[in-house]
Amino acid sequence: MTVKDILDAIQSPDSTPADFAALPLPESYRAITVHKDETEMFAGLQTRDKDPRKSIHLDDVPVPELGPGEALVAVMASSVNYNSVWTSIFEPLSTFGFLERYGRTNDLAKRHDLPYHIIGSDLAGVVLRTGPGVNAWKPGDEVVAHCLSVEMESSDGHNDTMLDPEQRIWGFETNFGGLAEIALVKSNQLMPKPDHLSWEEAAAPGLVNSTAYRQLVSRNGAGMKQGDNVLIWGASGGLGSYATQFALAGGANPICVVSSDQKADICRSMGAEAIIDRNAEGYQFWKDEQTQDPKEWKRFGKRIRELTGGEDIDIVFEHPGRETFGASVFVTRKGGTITTCASTSGYMHEYDNRYLWMSLKRIIGSHFANYREAWEANRLIAKGKIHPTLSRVYSLEETGQAAHDVHRNVHQGKVGVLCLSPEEGLGVRDEEMRAKHLDAINRFRNI
Repeated sequence: MTVKDILDAIQSPDSTPADFAALPLPESYRAITVHKDETEMFAGLQTRDKDPRKSIHLDDVPVPELGPGEALVAVMASSVNYNSVWTSIFEPLSTFGFLERYGRTNDLAKRHDLPYHIIGSDLAGVVLRTGPGVNAWKPGDEVVAHCLSVEMESSDGHNDTMLDPEQRIWGFETNFGGLAEIALVKSNQLMPKPDHLSWEEAAAPGLVNSTAYRQLVSRNGAGMKQGDNVLIWGASGGLGSYATQFALAGGANPICVVSSDQKADICRSMGAEAIIDRNAEGYQFWKDEQTQDPKEWKRFGKRIRELTGGEDIDIVFEHPGRETFGASVFVTRKGGTITTCASTSGYMHEYDNRYLWMSLKRIIGSHFANYREAWEANRLIAKGKIHPTLSRVYSLEETGQAAHDVHRNVHQGKVGVLCLSPEEGLGVRDEEMRAKHLDAINRFRNI
């Protein structure tokens, strides 16, 4: 039995759930990995100089044991997120520490503590096997997976599963991720694949779409409402492109911050009108490594008011971190909200607290999404309200280059990776709905 037999079954229009259940599992499959004995390979280098192409490997690995409440999925396509980049350059720390700690929690979790880490936190594919206790999914189901892994044995997570003490990000803090021909997930990570999308399109939104939904729309994040002025950093990027769509779909007013004419055009094509090209307008929020420039904050705030008819920002969608955080706090209106889910320019944020406490502003930390939020975000994709932002697709063999391009920020939106799928464009089940949204689906491809 080989993975080709699995692919043949997926591509056959006559395959039934019984056919998939009867397929023998292969002994091994191809997967994108990083190696534990290479975690010091970039020691002494600046972050920018660390090259994922040197640390990412394509290996044959054994199929993991299937446990209760879990599923094995044949992965047709996946995508590259920043957490895959962080894993590949071993920053801010090696992910093998996560796997070691997880491995110590119980006997079944020991599977994850290996000398290699199969990475990737997105997938679109087909269920091959389900473990004991799984009733909602069966072999042959076409699915996407969100990346929240929880145990739910503590009461802490039962109002919001992101608060489970054993909350982890699959493919980053666990093994057996989605950049592979087969992946191991908990069954409560699975969601229906949107019928009008190809495999690679369906795989692209997952992590970033759910993250943006919680951060901006959910009551656990900013709770965006109609009419809100929403400042979106990196508005054409992996996260920002979904935040921009959520703002527009929800009746808010996105103020899109970008770094080039090309990225501004992408935002306009999504329907945004208020756009700030921070490079063209020359904003320099730091005088030097230690000193911010409040005059630039004020110039930035003035520009925002020019675009909003004199109004300040209700919500800031923050993820650049250190470079922009002082400005974000300053330009937010009295009683407004700054939500942050990342720190791609540095984790040690500095801001003038007078503008926070005296103006009753709030800073909310937001990390991925719970199952309900991920489901709602995926439902909006399935209904054609929000669209993938896929710009380019790589083969599994080219994953190192894909991660390199994301690391160097030479990509737009999201980049996909074909795993079992032999070519782009496969897996579409609803051509009529697809035709209605084709321009939006291809928006980032047509750059």
